[in-house]
Amino acid sequence: MLEILKYPDPRLKEIAEPVSDFGQSLHLLLDEMAKTMYAADGIGLAAPQVGEGLRLFVIDLGPGENRKAKLHEFINPVLSLGEGSIAFEEGCLSVPGVTEEVKRHEKITVRYQDRNGKRLEMTAEGLLAVAIQHENDHLDGVLFVEKLSPLKRRLLKKKLQKAVTL
Repeated sequence: MLEILKYPDPRLKEIAEPVSDFGQSLHLLLDEMAKTMYAADGIGLAAPQVGEGLRLFVIDLGPGENRKAKLHEFINPVLSLGEGSIAFEEGCLSVPGVTEEVKRHEKITVRYQDRNGKRLEMTAEGLLAVAIQHENDHLDGVLFVEKLSPLKRRLLKKKLQKAVTL
């Protein structure tokens, strides 16, 4: 199991580097990230959240309305063609116990590579689109709390500081 970094760990602010080696160590990292995400009851986990400065993340929305559990692996993702707007109550394994409403694109297209380096493209909407945008932000050193209004950010910062000192 990998350790999930918690806010305000400075490593969460670092911009991740592209993946160039698609060998065994990448496969092991992806497998361990999936295990860690499932153990933490998350639906997504980005490499920077486990201290790995690589542009990759895993997502599994789990079984739910009109979908079955499916693990998605995104390596070197590039998002484009954002359409519409959706407000979604988001949480983050690096900011435990906090959820806030965040506005994102309702539909996106993402180009990425799989664990073997094969180039793929996917159009996603709804919760999958939100999860991809959330995890992709981690690759650029951005946490969902930074998408909040200045007032909400200040209130959240006080709440988090209080939780850390208890």
